[in-house]
Amino acid sequence: MTDRLYYRDSFLYDFDAEVRSVLESPRPGLILDRTAFYPTSGGQIHDTGSITHSDNQDKVDVTEVVDTEDGHVVHYLEAPLKDVRPGSRIRGEIDPVRRRDHMQQHSAQHVLSAAFVRLFNMPTVSFHMADDYCSIDLDTPSLTQNQIEAAERLTNEVVLENRPVDIRFSTREAAGALGLRKLPPAERDQLRLIDIHDFDLTACGGTHVAHTGQIGGVLLRKSEKVRQGYRIEFVAGQRAVATARRDFSALTETAALYSANIYDVPQQARKSLDEIKSLRKQREQSQEELAAAQAAALLAETPESKGRKLIVRTFADRDLNFLKLLAQKITRESAAVALLATSSPQPALVFAQSAGQPYDMAALLKQTMTRLGGRGGGSKDLAQGGAPNAEGLAEALAAAAKTLTS
Repeated sequence: MTDRLYYRDSFLYDFDAEVRSVLESPRPGLILDRTAFYPTSGGQIHDTGSITHSDNQDKVDVTEVVDTEDGHVVHYLEAPLKDVRPGSRIRGEIDPVRRRDHMQQHSAQHVLSAAFVRLFNMPTVSFHMADDYCSIDLDTPSLTQNQIEAAERLTNEVVLENRPVDIRFSTREAAGALGLRKLPPAERDQLRLIDIHDFDLTACGGTHVAHTGQIGGVLLRKSEKVRQGYRIEFVAGQRAVATARRDFSALTETAALYSANIYDVPQQARKSLDEIKSLRKQREQSQEELAAAQAAALLAETPESKGRKLIVRTFADRDLNFLKLLAQKITRESAAVALLATSSPQPALVFAQSAGQPYDMAALLKQTMTRLGGRGGGSKDLAQGGAPNAEGLAEALAAAAKTLTS
């Protein structure tokens, strides 16, 4: 099996190794006798970096690192390494910024999970690390904002205390008597334990800081109900700083739009939403009144033929919702058929008839849409559709009207 150097030293950023196997398909990769690259596992994402051939100094990037079922670690490369073969010597270099970020996030998760157990007996059932946030799933039927803030506060107290974080190794049998927060389900002869002094002890294969102060701070961002309990999103270290900066910038920009202090943004937003709701209600009322007035005018100016009125109109500045409202007003006030269209903002048609009229509006609209290259549908008395452009709308309406009168 591959000797995993990060098990003993998470701050090891470069190392020498010997190539054991060279993979060419489906993508180039190397298996080494030893590695400091962490493979994706246990909720933590993989390291990246580079590998350099010791003989010819050819250097390629490591894009992904994965575990194999037989205990080896595969380093997938951006391109094949020149002249590499089993027995070749290489030098690996870890991306230190990414590694330190992962150490901060994973160590923060241990402290946070222990805080939820100590305060509320809420165990963590899973951990996920993404590129810009992390999350834990808690096994609990309920979770309050006060509990979230209490766990965050205790977590950051432990960070500020700068407690030692030690790596220990133990047999599974001996570990069972040490009071571990969580034992891994897999049967292993030897366990790697992460010991946060006088606060948390758990089995873990990930990379971690040497002292909790190196975590830098933890910020809980979001909570949501999931199938197995509650999911908590958090960020730590430089991620927390970057997230806080992004939040502050967004709040500052929003506050400037309101000419207000950032702490007044929620109040200003609520005020704006109330105003929008009021304006929307006023607009709906105005649309209702306008449609009623326009329907009355159209009915008054249209002569009756064969016991009904046929109204055909194309508008240049009405949306589909107004067309539907107008069509309904027309067909409810009198025995009528309305063939309406609008050329903007989006070309659309509405065909409607009063109840009891003999035509099929859905069939007529389908026939018209075939002519226009659009799509639509509806019922016998009301159908609607959209056209790709306004060209030919008036002609299409005229043709539809002719079908009804011929």
